[in-house]
Amino acid sequence: MKIEINITNQQLDLFDDTGSALRRYAVSTAAKGVGEESGSLCTPRGRHVIRAKIGAGEPENTVFVGRRPTGEIYTSELGTQFPGRDWILTRILWLSGCELGFNRLGNNDTMRRYIYIHGTPDTSRMSIPDSHGCIRMRNADLIELFDLVPVGTVVEIIE
Repeated sequence: MKIEINITNQQLDLFDDTGSALRRYAVSTAAKGVGEESGSLCTPRGRHVIRAKIGAGEPENTVFVGRRPTGEIYTSELGTQFPGRDWILTRILWLSGCELGFNRLGNNDTMRRYIYIHGTPDTSRMSIPDSHGCIRMRNADLIELFDLVPVGTVVEIIE
């Protein structure tokens, strides 16, 4: 399996081991564009792998902080109560860069930047750059993807 995230098209494609397309999902990458530097709030480019899968078995819309479920389930009322919160919902696919000096180690380390593929409120906009660096997906799409890919799956993020 391989995932390709296209920044320009705001799409995530899942391919099988022969390169055949299996799924296509709308995503939202960083509002500030692409970049690898820590603190940039940009989506990192290049070759990554899924380092960890977090949230298996949790209900849809489970709220995560620091990769741990808070016990909250996202609702529009919760969203209204905390309007500025960067919601990380349902599942997390934690990415780790593979390219030394570009997206791995030093000030450009994707994993240390806590860059994920994660769920977001269903009212969040998709297909436009709007995140704080992560790759946001609709919750139902993320659950499907989460169940299809193993840890170690290659994730290419391209412009």
